[in-house]
Amino acid sequence: MPRPGSCPPGWPPLPPSIQPRYAGGGGACWWAVRPSATAFFIPALLPPGTRASARRCTGSTTFRSGSRLDKAGHFWGSFQESRGAVDMLRWAGLSEQKALWYGSFVGFAIQSPLELLDGRDPAYGASATDLAANFLGSSALLAQQLAWHDIRIMPKWSFHLSPYAPQRPNVLGKSVPERWLKDYNGQTYWLCTDVGAFLKPGNRWPRWLQPAVGYGGEDMVYNDDGTNAAAGLRPYRQFYLSLDVDLRRIPTRSALLKKVFYTLSIFHLPAPALEYNGRNGFRFHGLYM
Repeated sequence: MPRPGSCPPGWPPLPPSIQPRYAGGGGACWWAVRPSATAFFIPALLPPGTRASARRCTGSTTFRSGSRLDKAGHFWGSFQESRGAVDMLRWAGLSEQKALWYGSFVGFAIQSPLELLDGRDPAYGASATDLAANFLGSSALLAQQLAWHDIRIMPKWSFHLSPYAPQRPNVLGKSVPERWLKDYNGQTYWLCTDVGAFLKPGNRWPRWLQPAVGYGGEDMVYNDDGTNAAAGLRPYRQFYLSLDVDLRRIPTRSALLKKVFYTLSIFHLPAPALEYNGRNGFRFHGLYM
């Protein structure tokens, strides 16, 4: 293991403008770029000749130990923020084309500056894959609106309190709101499909009932495999098949209820679910949160 302030043996030499800093215990190396001394997640600012070695150093980072759930979170957030922006611009009276093109990338515009903040924190660092997930979330909203003038595949989020946060509350959260945000073990991301929209007009499929596929993970407490293994943890991915209720499709004359249903439509509601993971195989949940 390299000492703080150095990088592993065999690395190609770095230019004077880039100074290595090793975050001991996390398995990650970071670079402070003069004169701003801003740390960025590699390989964003590394010269091409050093990127391959950099990837070897950061093979066990949050990107990996989080089973890429943070990317799903970026996608979901960017999509939903763009959805709200498009509908607000429509309400404000903009033309359909302007509402779509201006509003669709609001999510990307809101989410992406967070990478500048992460880039100044050696515990996180800016991530090109986060930016890509932000862009894909906004693009997915725009693509559906252009193709169907509607949202037929909706990303949603659900959460349950996991037993892992108490093991590392400073990182995974102490209060319930903090755990919602930080504890990936309790988060599940879904894609819910409006099947009725794909069938012929006059079909009897209830538009409010939608099949959903979900993605989650557990045993994610530390940022590297070695520390997780020492604590008896082996991070693994989970896949789900479930149903969801699209509250937007429930008829109501109440303007208040319509607003409430619109807001709640970003969440996957508790429902029976079939789980598959590589550790335990299949498992049925009578009511999955």
